[in-house]
Amino acid sequence: MGGPGRKVRQGRIAPRAAPCHLPRFCRIEPLYKGEGYSRSPSREERPGKNGPGRTAREERPGRTGGRGTASAFAKVNHSHRQKPRRWQRFLLIGALAGFGAAAGLAPTARAAVFNPQTFTLANGLTVVVIENHRMPVVRQMLFYRVGSADDPPGKSGVAHYLEHLMFKGTRTAKPNEFSKIVARNGGRDNAFTSPDATGYYQTVASDRLELVMRMEADRMANLVVDPKEAAPELKVVVEERRSRTDNRPSAQLAEQITAALYVIYPYRIPIIGWAHELEKLTLADAMAFYRKFYAPNNAVLVITGDITVDQVRPLAEKYYGPIPSGPKITRRANLAEPPQRVARRVILRSPRVREPRWSRDYLAPSRGQGRGRRADALEMLDVILGSGATSRLYRALVIENKLALSVGTFYDADMLGPTAFGIHARPKQGVALATLEAAIEAEIAKLLAHGVTEAEVKAAKKRLLAGAIFARDSLRRGASAIGTALTSGQTIADVENWPDYIKKVTPAQILEAAREVFRIERSVTGLLLPAAKSAAESRAKSKKDVAAKKMAKPGGGPRPGRDK
Repeated sequence: MGGPGRKVRQGRIAPRAAPCHLPRFCRIEPLYKGEGYSRSPSREERPGKNGPGRTAREERPGRTGGRGTASAFAKVNHSHRQKPRRWQRFLLIGALAGFGAAAGLAPTARAAVFNPQTFTLANGLTVVVIENHRMPVVRQMLFYRVGSADDPPGKSGVAHYLEHLMFKGTRTAKPNEFSKIVARNGGRDNAFTSPDATGYYQTVASDRLELVMRMEADRMANLVVDPKEAAPELKVVVEERRSRTDNRPSAQLAEQITAALYVIYPYRIPIIGWAHELEKLTLADAMAFYRKFYAPNNAVLVITGDITVDQVRPLAEKYYGPIPSGPKITRRANLAEPPQRVARRVILRSPRVREPRWSRDYLAPSRGQGRGRRADALEMLDVILGSGATSRLYRALVIENKLALSVGTFYDADMLGPTAFGIHARPKQGVALATLEAAIEAEIAKLLAHGVTEAEVKAAKKRLLAGAIFARDSLRRGASAIGTALTSGQTIADVENWPDYIKKVTPAQILEAAREVFRIERSVTGLLLPAAKSAAESRAKSKKDVAAKKMAKPGGGPRPGRDK
């Protein structure tokens, strides 16, 4: 399934991406009755962060596209390569209203975007409620604080494999009944895996919330998978990797760029797993992962829609409350990458490539590393440098110098560990990648020498802050933003106060952030090229060219009645 960027077939690979999903109407009695189900092979409405915007960053396997805080409110139109499991890109935006906490609930922020209200069950489950009464619909999103970056050594892909198996039954439910019940009652459900989190969601009519809460709590506590179901599902995941990565040169290149960017951090491993390890996964591997990480004290439940906290609390206590806490889980060490002193270059040639592509990732700080204010500046830089037709790179390379068909940037701040600031471009026919690269580097050098203007900063802020009203209308964006934040080392206050942080970013801070990130020794450049022609192919082409020239000469073509 699963990105971020993880989420495939029954879900998506997110990369770093952020999860979002919807379920719908159902009667509270026929729990687990009915026939099988079928999940959509498409990525969740996705997120893309990638614009994320990871849509999903084209599919940058390995990360899942745009996710929480600054990625959950409004899409910023980046004309850049999408990121897959690298997850879709939404930018948190916000016109704030004052936050009034209901009695007995902890206020989460001084100014409010989503006005979330929170409480914690005795077993450690964090519950967040976002009221949105515009439609009689609710969304339940359950996030586990575990993702592909937590896969045990030698068992890459197990987090995503388990995501698939979570639909294969419980002690009282038959395989595939979960999604069938949701669909039969008019709802939608899905799941995703990202480097830092795994999520499951349903969107249903508000009077069906109890049903999906009961079903989700059941599989948190009582997953039972028949080996006869597990083996075929592994084949599905293996095929998923073949179709989404192995058969797509752009995805292969993205995977190798990510692997080269990180020296020690586990983000270097693709969400879906390395093929040679994925094929050897077993049901026992997945169940061991489930028993270790799938517990209420390692989860965040977000309910958003036409519901109140007073309605959610008794349901949470009734269905999730009886589930015992698991062992105390310490999140993986937030390892610092060692000093990177050598720029790296990855070149992929393939007969499937029709037009060349250029891309570069720079290692960059994230919010999860405690670099929130630096991340704010980098989000502004992302907009100014490579987001849309008014960005610096687009104006210089596409409009003025006519070197590129498209160019853009991406930055996913909402990661637990170090993230990437990426640039990608497609040259116009006849333009060498070396020429394109030189032009991009010239624009970066200009920015590092002179910084950004007040006018550019003002326009970027206006753009980032413009979508608050629309974001608050969305069930998906609020749940995704809050869940992503709480699974990537942030707080609800970070989400609610994000617009205020963006308003305070200065040109000097953006320049300082650019100088920290745009260091060639901390980068990986990727070139996607058509396969080189063999000597025999070159000779054959030369003969065809000669023949074509002869035909083009006056009298050089066949003469009626004589030449055949």
